[in-house]
Amino acid sequence: MIGERVVQKVSSTRGFAKVAPHVIPALDRAVHRLTRGKVLLSAQMLPGVILTSTGARSGQVRRTPLACMPEDGGRSWILVGSNFGRTGHPAWTHNLLAHPDAEISWKGTDIPVTARLLAGEERAAVWKTALAFWPPYATYQKRLAREIRLFRIVRK
Repeated sequence: MIGERVVQKVSSTRGFAKVAPHVIPALDRAVHRLTRGKVLLSAQMLPGVILTSTGARSGQVRRTPLACMPEDGGRSWILVGSNFGRTGHPAWTHNLLAHPDAEISWKGTDIPVTARLLAGEERAAVWKTALAFWPPYATYQKRLAREIRLFRIVRK
């Protein structure tokens, strides 16, 4: 699809990486709130969730809109800590490492979940799937010294 390729190309740019983290989450949170959890703006291109986690240092509740890869008929999801290709790991990944019990809003339903950081062969297999799912992840990884974190979150 031409539109999807254009979005993928734009989302791979450094300019997008500078602007998107400030604009997309704010829009997603506003639309999600206005539609009572039924719509995520960014989910028009990729499936998405609102992750509610506990701050690693603050202990405060944090709500983060994220793209996701649904698995197993909606029993689990993959979250990719790409941070739009920026240098540091996104804060939500630190939160899940410190407090793996969280909640997601998936298609208007709040679901308690547990997160697990993927490693080794399991991570390699999921990374391959992630690249097929959203090719810009490869561009993000190429410009980073860090390994992009992948989490599998599963219903409790």
